[in-house]
Amino acid sequence: MKEKTAIILISSQALPMAQLLQKELGDCTIFSQKLLDGCTQVESYGDFVAASFAAYDRFLFIGAMGICVRCIAPCVSSKYADPAVVCMDSTGQFVVPVLSGHVGGANEWAKQISSIIGAQAVITTQSDCNGVWALDLLASKFGWQTACTHEEMKRAIARFVNQERVALLLDIKDKGTAWLERTLPPYVKVYYHYEDIPFEETDLLIAVTPYEYEAPAQALYYRPQVLHLGVGCKKQCVPDGVAEYIEGSLKAHHLSPLSLATISTIALKKDEPLLKALQDKWPQTKVCIYSSEELIGMEIPNPSQKVYEVTGVYGVAESAACKSSGCGKWLVEKQKGALTPGSHFTFAVTLEANAVRGGHIEIVGAGPGDPELISVRGKQMLEKADLVLYAGSLVPRELTYYAKEGAVVRSSAHMDLQEQFALMKEFYDKGLFVVRLHTGDPCIYGAIQEQMAFFDAYGMSYHITPGISSFQAAAAALRSQFTIPEKVQSIILTRGEGRTPMPEKEQLHKLAQSQSTMCIYLSASIVEDVQRELLQAYPPETPVAACYKLTWKEEKIYRGVLKDLARIVRENNLTLTTLLVVGEAIDNRKGLSRLYASDFKHLFRS
Repeated sequence: MKEKTAIILISSQALPMAQLLQKELGDCTIFSQKLLDGCTQVESYGDFVAASFAAYDRFLFIGAMGICVRCIAPCVSSKYADPAVVCMDSTGQFVVPVLSGHVGGANEWAKQISSIIGAQAVITTQSDCNGVWALDLLASKFGWQTACTHEEMKRAIARFVNQERVALLLDIKDKGTAWLERTLPPYVKVYYHYEDIPFEETDLLIAVTPYEYEAPAQALYYRPQVLHLGVGCKKQCVPDGVAEYIEGSLKAHHLSPLSLATISTIALKKDEPLLKALQDKWPQTKVCIYSSEELIGMEIPNPSQKVYEVTGVYGVAESAACKSSGCGKWLVEKQKGALTPGSHFTFAVTLEANAVRGGHIEIVGAGPGDPELISVRGKQMLEKADLVLYAGSLVPRELTYYAKEGAVVRSSAHMDLQEQFALMKEFYDKGLFVVRLHTGDPCIYGAIQEQMAFFDAYGMSYHITPGISSFQAAAAALRSQFTIPEKVQSIILTRGEGRTPMPEKEQLHKLAQSQSTMCIYLSASIVEDVQRELLQAYPPETPVAACYKLTWKEEKIYRGVLKDLARIVRENNLTLTTLLVVGEAIDNRKGLSRLYASDFKHLFRS
């Protein structure tokens, strides 16, 4: 949802700057006491702010700080309720958050405004100035819940910014915990098991966990949305007290209801009053309704033939919880209850599969070769890996220098698939983090399909981080846009027919009939065959480029025309890691896109 913003123009000389910000920020209204073009006139800035303080999410004052302070002073109540207020001088040199820097987002907003006009943001919040975590923003930043009171949060922040002894408990994993691990302050010690925490050496515990603990030190709990509640019930089950009963069961299993992510059931039960009552109790949850076909095949601990005869699945609550969590960890197996005669219900709880701490394999696209062209996420994965298994014949070893001290770095060049699997599984079974580093983007001739089949067969956790492909690096090196408006709108990524046969419908001479830009991988050794097939459709003078080791130190680019392609490759001894590019888009400078034409209207320019 867009935030509603008021720009209060105290200094009329700054009108052009206000109008620029209005255009860049969107959903802004400029207010001025003077009658100015594009502004809404107000009689008094103070009266306007007093009347509309609660109606706007953000206020930007352009002018003197004193006027800003006097206008907002009578309205200030609490940082948890006040809007973000920022003041900028009329020359656009300094942008200062005045009110609600953290919770209202004034600090971040000031940085955004500064980046638009080239100003300096003046941030005074201690945690921001010290570059440490803003504890009061973590929950909203990562979608967590917290039951911490304002006073408890203030005490925790005071301990944290004063660098007292802090323990960080991360017994699950998600995007937020990965960020915390990556940005860990030096005075914070991280633990993955509650029993490992030395509380005699701890002043503050920060815990990201769905589990409830009674810590002997001040504790700040963040509740990630990782629990999945599956529910079944008799038709028209009376919901009175059921939510409280389930809550009691969760607490008995030391689980926080604030970590509930979903409430799920079978389509047969989608209109049950119990379902609505549970969501009313836990409004942060998403309701998931599954057909019996979607739940068939879920492996559950307590199958029931009777339930199968009625619903078509062997357990509604367990099957639904299992489905929603991605077949995650069982925390509460099927529980039965009946608080009202004839109103039987069942429930079960699972932990999100991706949140379970344990072994994990990240398939990372290394990019075309230059270590600086790996993605930010890819670099982060390398930095946390316990094992890096990289394609040694294709990926420069320099990329593995991102690995942390003590990580095992191995080349797969001399390994067959079974040896690779064995090594990865050895680390995985120890609960360690494995990076399988592939050249370019793994989805293009990456040979990851057979690896994923192995991971699936063993129920292993894995994920793919994409990378920049060599065809993109080729376009950059050739200073070419591989699509030409109204002439070439397709890019074909393919290979010639070598030891691996090509499907009949994908023969090069057939693909070439489209006259698209063609990027041909793994084919330098059969370049004569490639040239012969392409000449059946492309004119002999079609531009070509043979690109050797793109973005590597040894990179070489050879341009020419199609009729000379084989000669270019052979004369320059090009073999492995050579990409062949064919098409009129190479070096083309004709044809204009309509995207930026003055008469072309779209969503953001009307």
